[in-house]
Amino acid sequence: MRYEIRFAGSGGQGVILAALIAGEAAALFEEGLYVVQSQSYGPEARGGKSKAEVVISTEPVDYPKAVSPNLQVILNQQACEEFSQETLPGGRIIFDDFFVTSFPQVDAYIYHLPIVRTAREKIGRELVTNMVALGTVARVLELEKIVSPDSVRKAICARVPKGTEELNTRAFDEGYLLFKSSLHL
Repeated sequence: MRYEIRFAGSGGQGVILAALIAGEAAALFEEGLYVVQSQSYGPEARGGKSKAEVVISTEPVDYPKAVSPNLQVILNQQACEEFSQETLPGGRIIFDDFFVTSFPQVDAYIYHLPIVRTAREKIGRELVTNMVALGTVARVLELEKIVSPDSVRKAICARVPKGTEELNTRAFDEGYLLFKSSLHL
């Protein structure tokens, strides 16, 4: 089994941290999985293009980059235009409904979810957009029987700054419920 995840958006949206946590959840809190995490971003710290990938496998990972992601979380229009077509046929793409307003035809299950709006309106901090996105990913990984949501929660608490665990896990839980209640499942 090889499962590829890509988080893509703008610098400052926390896609790299979300991928690190997803990778750590699989590597540290699950049994028998090999995990590689990679990232790339533009020279701009905020606002520039950013993507981070996680490859989870039951065998040693021979190539560390996502070639045809099974799952993509895309948080802005530029990332949508650049990466959507690379999704594995029959895979899943979760688009943020605030920053992604049009998307190309792809052979994938499409979820247009209020990730940024959930962070802003339900949590009150756009800073936790990445944790809301990670919650949606955790639900997919649970459905695919790859990583449990509890493993992701443990990885969040181990990675985020001390004193922010409750804020981040609350945002994660909102993302998990957001995907769980989507009309596509």
